[in-house]
Amino acid sequence: MDDRQLRTTPLRLAALLCLGLAAGTSLAEDQPLGAIVITGSRVEVSPFDVPYSVEGVPLSENAAEGLRVNVSEVLAGVPGVVVQNRQNYAQDLQISVRGFGARAAFGVRGVKLIADGIPATNPDGQGQAATFNLDTAERIEVLRGPFATIYGNHAGGVIQLFSRDGKGTPRVSGGIAGGDHGTLKIDIGAEGEKDGIGYVLDASHFETDGKRRYSAATRDQGFAKLTLNPDEDSKLTLIASGLRQPDTEDPLGLTWNTWKRDDTAVESVALQYQTRKSIEHMQGGAVYERRFGEDRLQLQAYAGQRSVIQYQSIPKVAQSAITQAGGIIDFDRDFHGLGARWIAQRSLEHGKLTVTTGFDYDRSQDDRQGYQNFIGNTLGVKGELRRDEIDTVTSLDTYVQARWQQGDWDWSLGVRHSNVKFDVDDNFIVGANGDDSGTVRYRKTTPAFGVLWRATPLLNLYASIGTGFETPTLTELSYSAAGGFNFDLKPSRSRQIELGLKAYVGETGRINAALFQIRTEDEIVVAGSSGGRTDYTNAGQTLRQGLELAAESSLTRSLSVRGALTFMRAVYDEAFATVESGNRIPGVPAVSAYAELAWKPFAGLNTAIEAVHRSKVQVNDNNDDRPAPAYTLVNLRLGAEQQSGPWTFNQLLRLDNVFDRKYVGSVIVGDRNGRYYEPGPGRSVYGGVRATYRF
Repeated sequence: MDDRQLRTTPLRLAALLCLGLAAGTSLAEDQPLGAIVITGSRVEVSPFDVPYSVEGVPLSENAAEGLRVNVSEVLAGVPGVVVQNRQNYAQDLQISVRGFGARAAFGVRGVKLIADGIPATNPDGQGQAATFNLDTAERIEVLRGPFATIYGNHAGGVIQLFSRDGKGTPRVSGGIAGGDHGTLKIDIGAEGEKDGIGYVLDASHFETDGKRRYSAATRDQGFAKLTLNPDEDSKLTLIASGLRQPDTEDPLGLTWNTWKRDDTAVESVALQYQTRKSIEHMQGGAVYERRFGEDRLQLQAYAGQRSVIQYQSIPKVAQSAITQAGGIIDFDRDFHGLGARWIAQRSLEHGKLTVTTGFDYDRSQDDRQGYQNFIGNTLGVKGELRRDEIDTVTSLDTYVQARWQQGDWDWSLGVRHSNVKFDVDDNFIVGANGDDSGTVRYRKTTPAFGVLWRATPLLNLYASIGTGFETPTLTELSYSAAGGFNFDLKPSRSRQIELGLKAYVGETGRINAALFQIRTEDEIVVAGSSGGRTDYTNAGQTLRQGLELAAESSLTRSLSVRGALTFMRAVYDEAFATVESGNRIPGVPAVSAYAELAWKPFAGLNTAIEAVHRSKVQVNDNNDDRPAPAYTLVNLRLGAEQQSGPWTFNQLLRLDNVFDRKYVGSVIVGDRNGRYYEPGPGRSVYGGVRATYRF
C-alpha cells in the first residue's frame, strides 16, 4: 500500500472518527442496538452473535435518506462494499464486495442479489440491482466473507433486500422529489392491514436528463405484496413487481483527455451509433412458511420475463465478417425457480442446535438475437440478423447449515453443492459461421466454518474460513479468440479467511472490525478485444487482504456519529500474459471511507453531514494507463416531519458534493478503446415532499 495514501487528511479524519468511537461512552438513554438479520444463518439472529461480517441497513418508511432510486444511496456506510452510481442507467450500478464484482462492465456480477427471498441474480451470476424497489424496502442486509460462499455461484458477497409487510392502520402516501440534471421522481403507495391481510402497493416514475450529455433515462416501477395467515401456524406472502425503462441513453465512458477537458462530454461514437438500451422486467413469486413446533418449513417459487434491446457502438467495418454477432443485442428471457428449506431447532442439555437443509433450483432461457447496427450508411438502426440462438442456464444447489450454541461458544458450519449448466442452441449457421451449439457444466462444493467466543457480554471474537467459486457469465462465454463460444473458460475458485471482533460501546454504540484474506485461482479476466468484442481467459492467482472497520454511537441525546473504513490490498499474485505479479486488480480502491455526523435537535427535524473518500483506482490489468484519481466528497442533508391529525408531512433537502469536486465516480475496467472513465456529478441539489394519510 502506498504510504502517501495514509497521510491524506480526509483519511486520517475518517480513521480517527471510527477508531475514536471504541473509547466513547454514550450519554443517551436509548435501548441497546438490537438489529436482527437472517442473511448468512437463514434464521433470525443478532448480527452481534454470528461468526462473520453482516450488516443490516434499516430504511425508514418516509424516505428520509434520499430519492430512493439506487442502492448506492443507502449502502455507503457498509465497510468492504463499494457501490458506484455510473451516472449511466443503461449499465446499472457498479457493486463490489471485498473486490468481487469490480470488473463488471455492466450489471452486477460476483455478488449475489436477493429480494424478499427471490434471486435478482441469474443462474450464470449476472444480476440487476435496478430491480430493487427501495420505496417499499424495510432493510437491506449485506453479507461479506466466507459464509457468503454458501449462497453458491458468484456469492463473493450477498446483498439481500427485505420489503415491509403490510401492518397497522391502512394508509396512503405520495411524494414528489426533484433537483439538478432534470431529475424528477413521483411515487404513490398504499399499505396496511385489513381483515388479516397485509398489503403494500407502490408505483413510481423516475426521469433524469443525466449529469452528462446524452445520458437521459426514464424508469417506471410497480410493486405489490400481500401477506396472510391461512392458520395460526403458517404465513403466505405473494409478491409481484415490474420495471420499464425505455430508450435509455448510453453515453459510454470517456477517455482521459476528454474527461480532463469536459466531464459532461460524450464521445462522438455514442452519438454516431445512438447507443441506447430498453428494458422491460416483470416477475412474481410466493413464499410459504409453516411452523411445526420449534421447526419450520419454508417454500418459495417465482417466475418472470425480461426483455432487453441494446444498441452498441461496435464499428460498422468490424461487422463485415459473417462470424461477427452484430452491434445490437436483442433478447427475451423467461426465468423461474423454486426452493425449499427445513429449519430444525433443538434445545439440548448442554446447548442449542439449529440445522437448516434445503435446495434451490433456478433456470433462465434467453431467446437471443444479434443484429447489425446499421442499414447502408445509416447508423444506430436495426439491420441484418447476425446471431440467433437459445441460451439456457440452470442451477440446482443443495445445502445444509448447522449452528451449535454452547455457553460462551457458537460453532457454525455450512456446505453447499452447486451444479450449473449452460446450454447453447445455435440457429444461425450461415456460410463460414458454423454451429456454435454446445453444453458446459460446472460443479463445486463450497464449505464454510466459523466459531464465535463471547469474551464478555459486550465483546465477541470470531474466526471463519470458507471456499467459493464463480462460473463465467453468459456474456463472458459468448466470444472466444477463435470464434464461437468459449467453452474452455474455467470457473474461478476462492479460499477465504476472516478474523474479527464485535463490541457494544455504552448503551447505543457498537464497533465491528474484521481482517480478511482471499486467495483466488483462475480469476476470469479480459484476454483481448477485436472487432468490438471482448473475450476472456483465466488468470493465475490473485490475493485480497484487508481490514474493515464499522462503528456508530450516540454522543448526546441529539448527536450521533457513524463511520466505515476499509483498507484493501488486491493484487495479482501470479504473472500471466503481459500482466506482472504484484499489479493491482483494477476497479478496487485500496482505501474507502465513510463518515456521518447526524443532529436531531428536536422531534421532527434532523440534519447530517456525510463524507465519502475513495483512493485511486487502476483501470486495467497492466496498470499502465492513468488510474482514476482519489477523491473526497462532502454531502449535506436536512429532513423534517410534521403531523396534523391523520396527516404526516415530510420534507427532504440534499446538497451533494458540496465543494463541487471533479471526480471519476466509476471505471469501465479493461476498456480497449481507453474509454475507462465515468464522471461523477458536481454540486447537486435535490429536494422532495411527501404526505401520508392514515385512515
